[in-house]
Parts: sequence; C-alpha cells; structure tokens
Amino acid sequence: MNKKTIRDIDLSGKRVLVRVDFNVPIENGVITDETRIVASLPTLRAILDQHPKSLVLMSHLGRPKDGVPDPKYSLRPVAAALETHLSRPVTFIENPLSDEAVAQVNSLPDGSVVLLENTRFYVGETQNSPELAAQFAKFGDVYVNDAFGSAHRAHSSTEAVAKLMPAVAGLLMEKELNYLSGALESPVRPLIAILGGAKVSDKIKVIEALLAKADKVLIGGGMANTFLRAQGRATGASLVEENALDVARDLLAKGGEKLVLPLDFVIADAFKDDANTQVIRADQDVPDGWQILDIGTATVDHYKTLLSTARTVVWNGPMGVFEMPTFAKGTNAIAQILAELTAQGVITIIGGGDSAAAVEKAGLAERMTHISTGGGASLELLEGRVLPGVAALNDK
Repeated sequence: MNKKTIRDIDLSGKRVLVRVDFNVPIENGVITDETRIVASLPTLRAILDQHPKSLVLMSHLGRPKDGVPDPKYSLRPVAAALETHLSRPVTFIENPLSDEAVAQVNSLPDGSVVLLENTRFYVGETQNSPELAAQFAKFGDVYVNDAFGSAHRAHSSTEAVAKLMPAVAGLLMEKELNYLSGALESPVRPLIAILGGAKVSDKIKVIEALLAKADKVLIGGGMANTFLRAQGRATGASLVEENALDVARDLLAKGGEKLVLPLDFVIADAFKDDANTQVIRADQDVPDGWQILDIGTATVDHYKTLLSTARTVVWNGPMGVFEMPTFAKGTNAIAQILAELTAQGVITIIGGGDSAAAVEKAGLAERMTHISTGGGASLELLEGRVLPGVAALNDK
C-alpha cells in the first residue's frame, strides 16, 4: 500500500478525526453484531497510545433519508458499546454542526474520545458536499480513514474532508488493502477465486478481472443458474438473469477451463426450508416448477480437489441460499474446506457481505486468514477500481 498510515505521522497533542465503519445492526436499541466495532479497536488504541488531544470518530449507520435525522439510526448505542471496549468514557455529540459542539470537544481533557452522530443525518454527506466536509473538519487537525467498508463511496466524510488536512489510513484500512490488493497484484500462487451470490451482472467485472489474474475461478450460487441457461439447459423456476445470457456465454468463452461450474445442484419444489428436494447433475434439466438452491456434494468434492492445490483463495458470495439450513450445506462445506486450508498455511481471504456472514454463521470466522469488513468495497477492489476514500489519502 502506497498510502501513509497512522504509523507515518505524529499524532501527539493533535485532534485526530477518524472515519470508522460503525454501520452495525441495531434492534430495539441493542447492537446485535459488534464485529465492525471490534475491528476498529487496534487503530483507535494505536492512536490513543500516541497521546492525541482528542480522538473524534464519525460514521454512518443504515440508510436514513438524506439529511433527515431518524432515532432508529442514531449512533448513541454505539457510544455505549465503545466505552465498554475501550474502558474509557466516550462523549456523544448529537449535533456536530453546531459551534457549541466544536467548543465542547475542544474543551474536553486531553485524550478524550468523542463519537459524532450519524454522518448521513446531515444534508450533503452522500453528495460529497465540501461545505459539510468543512464542518466535520472543525473537529480535527489530522484525518484518518479506517472505514474500508465505505471507502468506495465519495462522501463528505470519506473523500471531501480528506482534502482539508493531512489524511492517512488506519490499521484496518491498511490491512484490508494489503490483503485484497496483494491477492491480485502479487499473489502466492496458485490463486483460486470462488464467486457466488445471486447475479452474474453484479460481478461481471470481478469475474473478468479474476479470469485475468487467478488460476481458477469456481462459480456457485444463483449466478451459476445463468451460466447453466447460457449453455442451453432448462432451469425450471430457478433465478436466471435473462438479460445476462450473452454476457455469460462471453465469459464462458473467455474463461475456458479456468472458469469452473458446478457438477451438480440441490433443487427444490419451493423457495422454503422444508421444501421437497432432490439432487440433479449439471447436464440434467431442472423440472418445471423446481429451482436450484444450492450446490451438490459432487461439486463440493470437485471444488475441494481443486482448492487443495491453492496457496491463495479469495471467496466472495455464498454457494446457495445459506439463510435456510437445508440449502446452506454447500456454503458451509466450502467454509470448512477453507478453514482446513488456512491451518495448512494457505492464505484465505473472505470478501465482506454475505460471504463474511456465512463464515460467521458457520462459526469459522476465526479460522480464516482475513475477513473483509466491506462487501461493496472489496468487490470494487477486486474489479481493480480505485476507491475514492483511499485515493484521497496522502501518498508515502
């Protein structure tokens, strides 16, 4: 990574403004998953170890209407959770745009930790407003971006504010970029990518980028259905992107033996966990009214054989409808295979979003080399795109 980090700058006595990713699930005021908060702690502790004047944190949460405060998206519960993790008080600022808020933060004792209210409560955040960025900048002398999950968005708190003061990466941002960029630019080979999820169209550029850089690309999930239809198979009631069939044919032609499709599928007569199921080979038609909801055991065995040759594995997207236990077996099996490979020294990198959720659900998160905190950002990085929140940081 060619960007400066908090290791490259003196933060002593400075007001450090940090963009974190505290977009955590909250139900009835209770945080149900603190993974993203925990992931930020190494950066926050490293900054506090440098004895800053203040550590001021900002994040978005959920998707409130642009510029409209909504109590259910308040970050107040996060302030309480952060106090527990850091074992120190966290001052919560309800209206960071007021002069009183800036004066309050500046008057706090040295080393104080502050959390600003949801950045999306203020007009202009998602439009990358320079005016809003200038308001945020009143809280800092140095800007740190540690929110990899939001780095693909050019927003006031991720891009515009970075232009107003020295701007560096946090440790989580550095780790994400090193793993994901490293997997593509200088991988330990063989590099095998596993791609799942519902739609081919969402991942056309990712598939193209990985076909150019990986040794194998293994396909699963709903996107496999579209490839199957593109090969002339009947797919019954399965999810298929009719408008992506030509793209799928093109990818099959480009990929050749490098692009690997499932050998068999679990099909069901309804989209529900207790549906009737059966297993069919990939060269069989799906009966009318039935739909593909998971990969079968022959596919798992085949993918295990291929993965046994890998030294680096990148996985983005589940193999089936993993939210239903009946159709989570393929995804769980792949997760288990990767956990075993990690123990053998293979680098295993899990894209954010559903793949991260699936690995967490399978209880195997601790057994992977790296799990990304950003679904959309990791996809864009795998595509080879420049992330605005990263580009805005100072180069080394």
